[in-house]
Amino acid sequence: MTLTIRRYRWSDLEAVWALHQICLAQVGLASGDGVYYEDDFPRINEVYLADRGEFLVGEDDEGDGAPRIVAMGGLRRIDAQAAEMCRLRVHPEFQRRGYGERILLALESRAIVLGYQTVRGDTTLNQSAAIALYHKYGWREISRADVGGLVVIYGEKNLVKETAQQLATPGT
Repeated sequence: MTLTIRRYRWSDLEAVWALHQICLAQVGLASGDGVYYEDDFPRINEVYLADRGEFLVGEDDEGDGAPRIVAMGGLRRIDAQAAEMCRLRVHPEFQRRGYGERILLALESRAIVLGYQTVRGDTTLNQSAAIALYHKYGWREISRADVGGLVVIYGEKNLVKETAQQLATPGT
């Protein structure tokens, strides 16, 4: 089983929506609960791709040759210098294989290419795997808020500083 990362296509909408719902349910959330906005899904091309952003899907062939979308993530423009990383999801059956890490790194790389200096994002306190992933890759917590009874952690990463450190340290 291998993950192939590619850009979102309009024909992916149904699979992306299903993955979103499965992953929300895994952490005790549901569509329309007021915690997460979802109006971007039918407009992925407009919200992400056509507005200096990105939306990636990860396909796994499950060993039978039929690719299935099992991971995803988006990059949405906030302003000229910053983008929001959002919709980072990995199907529960495919977690702990590094798929989330690969999507995160691909989106960070794309943000650099698009000229962003900072990426921001959020997760809930009960999503310990997401918190650990962001921390591992140099994201820092900037604030917390109670949203719909959940503690939401807001974080960011300075891509300019990170890129400069990588260039200054050979072999990274």
